[in-house]
Amino acid sequence: MKTGFKDKVKITIICVGKIKEDFYRKAVSEYEKRLSRYCRLEMIEVQDEKTPDNAGAALEEQIKEKEGARILKHLKEDAYLYTLEIQGEKPDSIAFAKQIEQLGIQGKSHIQFVIGGSLGLHSSISRIADKKVSFSAMTFPHQLMRVILLEQIYRGYRIIMGEPYHK
Repeated sequence: MKTGFKDKVKITIICVGKIKEDFYRKAVSEYEKRLSRYCRLEMIEVQDEKTPDNAGAALEEQIKEKEGARILKHLKEDAYLYTLEIQGEKPDSIAFAKQIEQLGIQGKSHIQFVIGGSLGLHSSISRIADKKVSFSAMTFPHQLMRVILLEQIYRGYRIIMGEPYHK
């Protein structure tokens, strides 16, 4: 597993919305650079919907449905799909690394991660996930979640490769 890893695995992160703050863009760029040693990384941003402050449940559902339809266009049938959801499984970093490693061993050459918008993911995306994962019971801005996800993927590869990482 540890040899030829980069050639075998493509990781796609599909996100709702664009990163607006420069410090988030710099952090994402840094992790993209670091991850280039371990995998082929692709970042896809889909347009987010504006949510009025007083949006009711029906409007919020419509917004998530529109964002979900945009996400769906980028999902690949042969990819293993992780969705980031508060209700998801909460692996520690070592367990997360083992999941990624096992997927490679099983011949999965494409892993996709989906980060929803400010309202979360539409059920049409959530229900087709191979695995729902949560990094915390807390809610984070979806822009920050990209950085957290990239850091955990990077940490996972460091663990898989037997390289040092901060505990």
